[in-house]
Amino acid sequence: MGSGHIRDDRQPPVLKTGNLHLSQIAGVSVGAVKRCRWAEGNDLAVAYHDEEWGVPSRDDRYLFEMLILEGAQAGLSWNTILAKRAEYQRVYQDFAPPKVARFDKRKRERLLANPGIVRNRLKVESSVTNAKAFLAVQADHGAFANFLWGFVGNEVVHNRRAAARGLPTETDGSRELSRTLKRLGFRFVGPTICYAFMEAVGLVNDHEVGCFRYQEVKRLSRSKHSAS
Repeated sequence: MGSGHIRDDRQPPVLKTGNLHLSQIAGVSVGAVKRCRWAEGNDLAVAYHDEEWGVPSRDDRYLFEMLILEGAQAGLSWNTILAKRAEYQRVYQDFAPPKVARFDKRKRERLLANPGIVRNRLKVESSVTNAKAFLAVQADHGAFANFLWGFVGNEVVHNRRAAARGLPTETDGSRELSRTLKRLGFRFVGPTICYAFMEAVGLVNDHEVGCFRYQEVKRLSRSKHSAS
């Protein structure tokens, strides 16, 4: 796992991961059930896997957060991003796209000086660019979710993977999403990043078939689709 997030002495940041808070994660049992093998090894990964990964989302704020975090991961491990996520949520003002779109040069320089996030200038600059592009998509489609879910015909793609080593790094769908996002002005949205994003927010169910979450996510996708 990457270096931990820094804390504000006045109020420690609270990592929001699904329905869990960071203070609750220490009690997560890692051996009680069968999980995807990538999630084994640390409590943050277990909590993220058990509560969030693959759950279909139409929440634009959450979609924006995951799009930015997946881009920040490029060249790094997801555990590194999870360790820094609480600080990301704090300094990115809970990933509200209108607020991030207004980050000026002074704010961006403060971000680059913060060891609690990934201090890469291109990634920080792209997060602001992407916030502006995100708002434009919302204006055109009513919600970013309306635009995004069209790439899978508004239906979750349920794959049947026996093991993580069988997972593709990109697909025709992620390549199409990447091309479209780039045309709309987004950055750090290559096809591999886009596929990880599609998995994370539930367009694709890539839990291993033996994982306890595979069938749970299938049930969630049916209920979310019928409610939409």
